[in-house]
Amino acid sequence: MSDKETREITLKGIGASPGICIGKAYLVDKAGVDVVKKYAIHESDLEKEKNRFRIAVKKAKDDLHALVENSHEDFREHADILETHVALLKDKMLYGKTIETIEKEGVNAEWALRKVVSDLQTLFRRMPDAYLRERAADVVHVSDPIMRNLMGADPANVKDIDKRVILVAADLSPAETSQIQLERIMGFVTDLGGMTSHTGIIARTLEIPAVLGLDDVTRRVQNEDLLVVDGTRGEMVIHPVEDTLVRFVRRRMAYEVRKATIMRGGHFPAQTLDGVTVQVMGNIELPEEVVSVRDHGGDGIGLYRTEFQYLSRPLFPSESELFEKYRDVVEVMAPQPVTIRTLDINGDKAIARHSETTEKNPALGLRGIRYCLKEADVFKTQIRAILRAAAFGNVRILFPMVSTYDEILEAKRMLDEAAESLDREGAKFDRNVAIGMMIEVPSVAIMADIMAKEVDFFSIGTNDLIQYTLAIDRGNRHVSHLYQPLHPAIIRMLRQVSDAARENGVGVFICGEMAGEPIHAPVLLGLGMTELSMNPQSIPSVKRMVRSVNTEDAREMITDILREATAEGVRRVLQAACGDLMRDP
Repeated sequence: MSDKETREITLKGIGASPGICIGKAYLVDKAGVDVVKKYAIHESDLEKEKNRFRIAVKKAKDDLHALVENSHEDFREHADILETHVALLKDKMLYGKTIETIEKEGVNAEWALRKVVSDLQTLFRRMPDAYLRERAADVVHVSDPIMRNLMGADPANVKDIDKRVILVAADLSPAETSQIQLERIMGFVTDLGGMTSHTGIIARTLEIPAVLGLDDVTRRVQNEDLLVVDGTRGEMVIHPVEDTLVRFVRRRMAYEVRKATIMRGGHFPAQTLDGVTVQVMGNIELPEEVVSVRDHGGDGIGLYRTEFQYLSRPLFPSESELFEKYRDVVEVMAPQPVTIRTLDINGDKAIARHSETTEKNPALGLRGIRYCLKEADVFKTQIRAILRAAAFGNVRILFPMVSTYDEILEAKRMLDEAAESLDREGAKFDRNVAIGMMIEVPSVAIMADIMAKEVDFFSIGTNDLIQYTLAIDRGNRHVSHLYQPLHPAIIRMLRQVSDAARENGVGVFICGEMAGEPIHAPVLLGLGMTELSMNPQSIPSVKRMVRSVNTEDAREMITDILREATAEGVRRVLQAACGDLMRDP
């Protein structure tokens, strides 16, 4: 190999799971399923072709069931992901539509499957929410084994790896990541995926470094190439030279020391230097993630996103099904609080049987509380399940995407109706749940003093609030650099909401990604926030930062920050006031 081919190459991607690893590359082989040819099937052979597809699906289903049964202990808390993939195999959006395409178009099963998957990917990728957009990958992950069965291709061979390696793949499905043996796999990098993809979630669960969204890493890397993966900074190096290796070895050692130091303090209370106690909680998407919140010292669940249970299925979940999921989380966390956010989804996209029109701008369309108020039966089913789960622990209910005063009144009215129906039935439930609303739309932030009279707490979703306030799509690479959590307009808006909450005696919490960055903690404490919720892995670091802050000093810093006109100016004030706190222990 020439010097040119082996020169050091640094790639930037998405740091989905922190940590640093150095090792040889192992490309996950998916050869044999990339090229799908289309050919006509004679009418007399259509039934045979449909049966060929059914057999391929059954084998894929059997293989997934076997993986669920045999998944290793570290992955077992995410086995529900595989169960959802089993359900997807039977979904009419995938299974039924493919059968229909074979029959109506008279084409081979491979081509029909590829067409249906492409259509479903397009549908998911139009969704405004990043987590929901990532579900497009689930469709591909489920279809891949079916395609391999149809084409006679060998399956991906993660479980057969018998040496210490770094996985390199276009993407890794939950089925493939469930086969990862921690003594063999040091980390992984992928062309696709992001923070909210299941690949990213599982990497954080397994606590192995991962950099995703590298676009063409599978083309750049060959088997046995030496790699450095830095999941903390979202960086990887191919063919690192000696100086680079020395630098990353030192960085890895420092990271491990820092991680051990911070983790030891994860279960200590988050109390500021002047005695203010801050609740540091976890955000979860799957019930199984409650274990991670407990392990990292979380003081409760500040945001339980419930969308996952509604996605990629032909029918809505039943009240009993939702109740069981919610009760599991509530019982595990009791007596600590669990904040259950009602369905935050643009339902006409995510759930096929309610698809009516294609919205041109779904981010501003029928989503969140708007969708729930329109689909009252769906909403009441979920509310009833939440109230029933509340009888088993400490539950708070949270309404998303509220933009008008009338919406919160209507949501509360429907909550009362759900409670009355449960009471008439003699069901076990608890109506005495705290009621909260998301502050993620500028209209309700501006009217926070009015909104505060109708709820027990505000939960500020900074991800959407920043995007809507600054008119920035952070998923758009052309403008994502303008997404600034420390923009003066955002700081002023947070201050206005916090002041309104305090004056009206309601709680005010932060559940967006801003809360998970330790350096933001002095700003948020200075603004009067006393509850922060984040991904579980960030809890120990944020708790450590809270214990280093004096709230009186933080409030004085806010006075200086409010004089600034730019995000850079805010950062300079923060650096001057808290520079010592930004250094690693």
